[in-house]
Amino acid sequence: MAFNDWDEVRTAFQVARLGTVSGAAQALGVHHATVIRHIDSLEGKLGTKLFQRHARGYTPTEAGQDLLNVAQRTDDQLAQLANRIRGRGDEVTGELIITSLAVLAPLLAPALSAFQEEHPDLTIKFLTDERVFRLEYGEAHLAVRAGTQPDQPDNVVRKFYDQGFGLYASRDYIRRHGVPDSLEDVGDHRFIGSADETPRAPFFAWLQQNIPARNITFKVNQITAAWPAMRAGLGIGFSPTWAEDGREDIQQVFAPRPEWSSMLWLVTHVDLHRTAKVQKISAFLREWAQQWPDPEY
Repeated sequence: MAFNDWDEVRTAFQVARLGTVSGAAQALGVHHATVIRHIDSLEGKLGTKLFQRHARGYTPTEAGQDLLNVAQRTDDQLAQLANRIRGRGDEVTGELIITSLAVLAPLLAPALSAFQEEHPDLTIKFLTDERVFRLEYGEAHLAVRAGTQPDQPDNVVRKFYDQGFGLYASRDYIRRHGVPDSLEDVGDHRFIGSADETPRAPFFAWLQQNIPARNITFKVNQITAAWPAMRAGLGIGFSPTWAEDGREDIQQVFAPRPEWSSMLWLVTHVDLHRTAKVQKISAFLREWAQQWPDPEY
């Protein structure tokens, strides 16, 4: 008969180990009647006697000895686990789950590579999706989120990196069309905008409000599609400074503005925030971000 009551198994283990009900009750901190009830219940579930009762106490039967052996191994493993957890200290091992938008992968990958070099026993799982992973359900240890400050309850939120977005064009586009003198008079220049009626990205929202609709000739539903379009010469498009810094085939047409920026946030759940893994990766990423381009508004 199957059973899943560890309290009863633990009670039987202590009776087998100590040989008396009173000894097991003292070790477990329960009344002796509780010990007897657990033994009777467990024997009823298993359909066999686990102990021979006699004046000196309880002696395990063959079935009881089997139970004792399994319970002993389980107890040893639990004790070893507790010691590992207590002794782990600042170790960073096991699995670390990080989630972000896919568009941030080129920015974050070098940092995660360097972090894993420092902690070779760590396995990093990097999850990218448009949906927001639920930290409260343990879907990730750390989230990198963009835009307005996240306000989910029970999350710890810290500023990470101010992404400066500028307007860029390919050298090929500039050779064919030149560049506009100002954003107040863009002439016939082509721009890459959002396909959404109400864009969430601040730069796309600005473009929709300030550039004539006839000039927005190529539209995308994700920024990941806007960058290749801009680099292919389809028009002038927004891109973060970190993505275009040092590229010879791309030219900045208009420098970043504060209203175009998109803040990145590090988000952790309060229950995991103080763990060694989360503390170390959070500190490492914040320090690493200091080498990324400053928007210089």
